[in-house]
Amino acid sequence: MTTMTLAALAQDGELGTKGVRDWMIDNIIPLVLLAVALLLLWLGGGKGDNAGVMRRLAGVVIALAIIGLAVSGLGVDVGEWIAGLFTG
Repeated sequence: MTTMTLAALAQDGELGTKGVRDWMIDNIIPLVLLAVALLLLWLGGGKGDNAGVMRRLAGVVIALAIIGLAVSGLGVDVGEWIAGLFTG
């Protein structure tokens, strides 16, 4: 019964990962960012190691830029722009 229902849904094109993707973007990514921010404050802020916190923060900003490119779908455009720098 379930197999037939899944087959019918697949033929109609109603199956996909859009719901899971949207849920992850709306829920998981903000929670991970909050955890990273709290961890940075706890690790560096309590010891007075401000330079260490800023070094880690630079890595987080780079990771956020990569996540932003992946989520927005603009990765191909950026890749073509970079390739255009070398090919003229």
